[in-house]
Amino acid sequence: MLKSKQPDYFLIAIIGLLLIIGLVFLNSASSVIGYKNFKDTFYYLKHQIIFGLIPGLFFFVFLYFFKIKYLKKISYLLFLLSFILIIAVFIPGIGMKYREAQRWLDLRFFSFQPIEFFKLCFIIFLASFFSQREKEINDFYKTFLPFLLFFIIIAIPIIFQPNISALIIIFLISLSIYFVAGGSLVYIFGLILLGGTSFLILIKIAPYRLSRILSFISPNVDPQGISYHLQQSLIAIGSGGVLGRGFGCSGQKYFYLPEVFGDSIFAIIAEEAGFIFTVLIVFLLFLLILRGLKIAKNSSDLFSKLAALGITSWLGFQTIINIGAMIGILPLTGVPLPLISYGSSALVANLAGLGILVNISKSTQTME
Repeated sequence: MLKSKQPDYFLIAIIGLLLIIGLVFLNSASSVIGYKNFKDTFYYLKHQIIFGLIPGLFFFVFLYFFKIKYLKKISYLLFLLSFILIIAVFIPGIGMKYREAQRWLDLRFFSFQPIEFFKLCFIIFLASFFSQREKEINDFYKTFLPFLLFFIIIAIPIIFQPNISALIIIFLISLSIYFVAGGSLVYIFGLILLGGTSFLILIKIAPYRLSRILSFISPNVDPQGISYHLQQSLIAIGSGGVLGRGFGCSGQKYFYLPEVFGDSIFAIIAEEAGFIFTVLIVFLLFLLILRGLKIAKNSSDLFSKLAALGITSWLGFQTIINIGAMIGILPLTGVPLPLISYGSSALVANLAGLGILVNISKSTQTME
């Protein structure tokens, strides 16, 4: 076995293509609301480039060159700092509320969602935590119980934001990392049972979550109410047909489809570019996940393997949940589509994670 010193150029090319596609269709999807709110059809595109793409590429390059062994050493510090940030959203003066959600930090010149960076930092933390306990991975007191306590602690502020969709993704990522690290199937089953029970309790506490489940089970139950978002998404996707209505020709972006350039941008792409092009996007995202899993499989050490797996599962779960919600096979959750949806925090965090993934690809083991 030899160690490769070359990054995965194919993965880099996929990332570049998805970024271009995202910016092109963000320009179209946000043009109407951008003009309505700011008299500037390019407002959201410019915002995404300035606050998302440029800093995201900076972190991508920085973490590409950052030594993985040092990343492991500072993993606990990253976890602590990111955890402080998700608590800071509740501090008056810097915490910002949008509708009923308390998820943003307002730093005067810009605002961001700490949870997006916390996802990445928690992945790095878990990769370090489990790799240090490789021989004790199934020890209840030394590994499983601390892991469970860590998750309960981080879940509390996320629930109060509230951001249950992010918590579900973090839960799925954590299970994936624990499983690949060699975790006991009995413990994993217990976590799934505990997670499922907790989710039912959260649904009981907040009726709007039950409404989302009901709209998923019966999409026609209230087309002007709880099922409105899904109905408008399906109209957009269906009206695109095979080849689409043409770039810029979406009708749903004229204040029919909610979150038109954010969580719902996949529906606008399907409407304007059609079935064939959306299949291409899904294929590119599938290839990105496949390359990430390959990098994880061929990683030279357990920390790199778990970090690569965590980053890949993060992007993979968000892709599945976002597209699944738009086509009606999963409940609506408000999860952005990686590298494509509007959201500077998500884009910066995604690119930072991909910078680490490409970095790990330089040291994967290859056959001579």
